[in-house]
Amino acid sequence: LGFGAIGWVDDWRKVVNKDPEGMRSREKYFWQSVIGLLAALYLVFSISEVSNLRVFELFITWVRSGFDVDLPPKAGLLLPFFKEVSYPLGVFGFVILTYLVIVGSSNAVNLTDGLDGLAIMPVVMVGSSLGVFAYVTGSAVYSKYLLFPHIPGSGELLIFCSAMAGAGLAFLWFNTHPAQVFMGDVGALALGGALGTIAIIVRQEVVLAIMGGIFVVEALSVMLQVSWFKYTKRKYGEGRRLLKMAPLHHHFEKSGWKETQVVVRFWIITMLLCLLGLTTLKLR
Repeated sequence: LGFGAIGWVDDWRKVVNKDPEGMRSREKYFWQSVIGLLAALYLVFSISEVSNLRVFELFITWVRSGFDVDLPPKAGLLLPFFKEVSYPLGVFGFVILTYLVIVGSSNAVNLTDGLDGLAIMPVVMVGSSLGVFAYVTGSAVYSKYLLFPHIPGSGELLIFCSAMAGAGLAFLWFNTHPAQVFMGDVGALALGGALGTIAIIVRQEVVLAIMGGIFVVEALSVMLQVSWFKYTKRKYGEGRRLLKMAPLHHHFEKSGWKETQVVVRFWIITMLLCLLGLTTLKLR
């Protein structure tokens, strides 16, 4: 909801106030950071607790102890394909990771939303796959059998993931080329933030990066393009580009691919990546 509110303000300024820039980048990033950090502080203590009162008590204990409280093993960074390997993060490490995942995934989905239907179908596929992980980690039986940490209450996220997938498919009906409706920042930022939050709760941050590989590559393409342009401009006096245009989907358009080709091929890649992510349920 918080990221959706940021996107709504941005879209409002663009559409109603006729401001092509909308919310300024620094302002947008500031509010994303505030919401991301607040979510991280809540999630770090709620992984093993289902009571909000208990979460608040753990937070107070952490503050009174001089910010020195051990987290349960399930709060560590889990590596897919190596289920018995878990890297302890500590409270600060968990907060930093959560912040990066939520804010990063939110912006990555927003950057991907540049062609008709391009972002929503990967969101549906990744969200549906995360729903499977949510069901497994929420079940004491299946989590034990598949060597996943048991996260009390996380199984309820399957309902949310199913709703997100269903709504996404309904949206795609009208968003497919040529689009009749558009997601805008209000949808892209919210959906990206939701995917990141779900991945944090079910402790599958690395798997999210695998299944959402398209989002990761799209975000990296923008970062590399901007960084390289600034570096070459400072060194050679003129900016140079790594890609014909960023994000990556525009590079392929400039290379001669039709819009529908880019979209469907990115869908296919996401489907394969989601299948790869789902194999981590069983592979050890």
